[in-house]
Amino acid sequence: MEKRGTLEKLLIKAYESPNYSGQPISEFTAFINPNEITLSYEMEYDSAQGSGTTNSRMNFKKQKPGDMTLNFFIDGTGASGRTADVQQQVELFQTVTGYNGNIHRPNYLKVAWGTLQIKRCILKSASIAYKLFKPDGVPLRAIISATFTDNSDDQTRVALSQDQSPDLTHVRMVKAGDNLPAMCGEIYNDPAYYLEVARANGLNDFRNLVPGTRIIFPPLEK
Repeated sequence: MEKRGTLEKLLIKAYESPNYSGQPISEFTAFINPNEITLSYEMEYDSAQGSGTTNSRMNFKKQKPGDMTLNFFIDGTGASGRTADVQQQVELFQTVTGYNGNIHRPNYLKVAWGTLQIKRCILKSASIAYKLFKPDGVPLRAIISATFTDNSDDQTRVALSQDQSPDLTHVRMVKAGDNLPAMCGEIYNDPAYYLEVARANGLNDFRNLVPGTRIIFPPLEK
């Protein structure tokens, strides 16, 4: 019998540490997965315009942290095949994404869903629209509209924007003709680091690299 696939839910994990270490302190799972995800990015430029000219040259300055907007639908009517305590789910979302008195700021978040890259972020804004109520005022449906913004530290963000940044760990598979000094020159812009890389990888003969060998190039310490 063919095994049925399981529906993977969008998940938000909350952390107290800015480096997202340890286990998450709380989690929020989407009741119904969003049918739309909006990613937005903003570039910042310095305009350079000469006196008496009509156009300006836009010199790239930086890319600002990107935003991701999601809508979470919570249904307490049972129309979707299962019911939820709408207010309880809203409060859980607020607890996971909101202010944490232990760290005196909102939690650090990871948002993950399917094949999307795990996004490290923080909550930028959120609004809650209640759509249906019982006669006694208990909400039966709600839509949470939330915007998250990237939360990478400056060093990591700059390093991630550079394919060969020496500030991140790199892993390379040796190809025929490769030599360690040349590989260090490519990654660190300095072939002199080959001895340190050899020690880090336990290479006894760095002059004769075997094709297919996996070599780790640690980040440079500043």
